[in-house]
Amino acid sequence: MLVIVLENAPPRLRGRLAVWLLEIRAGVYVGTYSRRVREHIWDQVKSGIEDGNAVIAWQMNNEAGFEFETLGANRRTPADWDGVRLVSFFPEPREEDL
Repeated sequence: MLVIVLENAPPRLRGRLAVWLLEIRAGVYVGTYSRRVREHIWDQVKSGIEDGNAVIAWQMNNEAGFEFETLGANRRTPADWDGVRLVSFFPEPREEDL
């Protein structure tokens, strides 16, 4: 299984993903493909994301049962803790910091 979530993505990228994947909610795409096709789809996201951000998650034979990769600016960032991938959150900027 493969899941891609887009935020602030250009409409042409969303349309391109709809060719391969089912859009079950706005910006949330799912499908089942081989590693090779998954990498091809992710390359399409990388080349078309512009100022948006994206995350891809897929089934994997590891401790968590899945793997993921992110792209673009986001408060959430992958972090490795003793070989387990987790997600760290950056704090929201405060008004006095702006």
